[in-house]
Amino acid sequence: MRRCRYRGQTKAHLQHVLTAIAVNIERLSGRSVTEETSSSRPPTAFQTFLDQQDIPRPKSWLPSAWLPKGRGPRARLLAGTC
Repeated sequence: MRRCRYRGQTKAHLQHVLTAIAVNIERLSGRSVTEETSSSRPPTAFQTFLDQQDIPRPKSWLPSAWLPKGRGPRARLLAGTC
């Protein structure tokens, strides 16, 4: 994607987005309907250790006091709502 058909950042970005959509559609069309979805990742060694010690694993390791109160993109990212 080093070379674009169009000049200008906006048009080049649009071309990249449309190219990515086309690649994803092509990838999905190659899958069979009966093919199972990929399973989740295997647990890490630390997660396995926590499970062996019967220590609960919270979804987020960040204390709630650290989460920003704002509505900006960083706040949504850290809150997991994006």
